Amino acid sequence: MAVSLLNRLNLRIGALYTRRIIVEALPNNRQLATMSESLNEVPDVDIDGHGKFKYILINVKDEANNVNKSIVRGYARAQWHGDIFDEVNNKLKSISGLTTNCLGGGRIEHDPDEKTIKVYGYSQGFGKADHEVSVALLKKKYPDYTITCSDDGY
Repeated sequence: MAVSLLNRLNLRIGALYTRRIIVEALPNNRQLATMSESLNEVPDVDIDGHGKFKYILINVKDEANNVNKSIVRGYARAQWHGDIFDEVNNKLKSISGLTTNCLGGGRIEHDPDEKTIKVYGYSQGFGKADHEVSVALLKKKYPDYTITCSDDGY
């Protein structure tokens, strides 16, 4: 019994450690992106100022310099996650050499009065985004917010 509990604890610690490494690796991604003027033109986060809406996590790549970064986009005006991707993809086509790939989606609840953002759910079309990556990006734009994520809900 004690060995089983210890194994579970080690797995949880390992998972937390892995998540921390991934989150801490994001700044390195950002440093690579600084080598690309094209990528620097693209904000990491663009979401609506309040409300509950769909969001997607997108990988943007500068083909010429072979560097990329992840960005978060979320808008209440979008009926489908694909609507967000189409809008962002069309905007980024105007920046030479950038390609996009949707990594998944979910929902965001943004309450500026309470300074909270909740990230959860999934996209039926693109699958579930890595909410922890999305949260790390959101925390850069909203450092004074409480930002949480969950795999619950749609």
